[in-house]
Amino acid sequence: MQILVTGAAGFIGSNFVHYWVERHPDDHVVALDLLTYAGNRANLDDVEQGIDFVEGDIGDLELGRRLLEQYDVDVVVNFAAESHNSLAVVDPRRFFHTNVIGTQTLLEAARDVGGLKRFHHVSTCEVYGDLPLDSDEMFGEESPYRPRTPYNASKAGADHAVRAYHETFGIPISITNCSNNYGPYQFPEKVIPLFVTNALDDQPLPMYASTENKREWLHVRDHCRAIELVLESDRVGETYNVGSGVEASIEEIADLVLELTDKPESLKTIVPDRPGHDRRYLLDSSKLRSELGWEPEIAWEEGLRETVGWYAARRDWWEPLKELAPVEETAWQR
Repeated sequence: MQILVTGAAGFIGSNFVHYWVERHPDDHVVALDLLTYAGNRANLDDVEQGIDFVEGDIGDLELGRRLLEQYDVDVVVNFAAESHNSLAVVDPRRFFHTNVIGTQTLLEAARDVGGLKRFHHVSTCEVYGDLPLDSDEMFGEESPYRPRTPYNASKAGADHAVRAYHETFGIPISITNCSNNYGPYQFPEKVIPLFVTNALDDQPLPMYASTENKREWLHVRDHCRAIELVLESDRVGETYNVGSGVEASIEEIADLVLELTDKPESLKTIVPDRPGHDRRYLLDSSKLRSELGWEPEIAWEEGLRETVGWYAARRDWWEPLKELAPVEETAWQR
């Protein structure tokens, strides 16, 4: 099979490329990435011999057509997106341009070339909005879209474009909406690698004032396995939520990171909340579990311990990156 992976040098995209090359050595992977600050070519060094890497933009219609034709692509997996909530407050246009127009342009290339067996779009739980902290509510695939931030809205717009191209033009699509991922190769602006790398350097762990806000946490490899199952199924036009069911607050994450790195609680530091800071996300993943037999395999504390170990062993990877972008707690203020 010929598979085009966009956003392939980013966090989840690069983990997916590693996973696919390992699990499907007879397939040919074309890895496309624009290499903006969060796209790191070094993320793919270990699979260099098993892929074709192309630097480029999903918003380039001619490039999309050329790659689909040149490689006779069977499957597109679209990870390409701007994904920094705080930067989306600063520069919303950039997020709508990449996440909505870029996705639509890639869909148009697929429509022009024809013959695609699947266009899989990777989305987020954040398109549904947020949930009260004191409730048992979850988001299902039929939950209404209620995005509250520019990033959320741009991802929601992309989801709608993908569905529209399926309903109007017959593009064979699938969508996964995932909970917050963690694991190796995550850019150190995000909360878990930020906390881990700061703790390793005895630097403050900046926590938004609403430290009780919760997220559902999914190890990136479990996410990759879910996408694999969706791609291998014959269920076209479906949306699946992908979540572990494990929730942790920002303060709980900070406490666990400090425990795993043997650092003092005095490193915890409160910073002002960003605008539109969502309270809680939790996905109902029963459709994926019942229809495709998926279950998460990596337990939360085990996965976080493994992640801390990865960052502790890979200073060569993350130290140069910490200067490339504003960190999460101050980006929207700049």
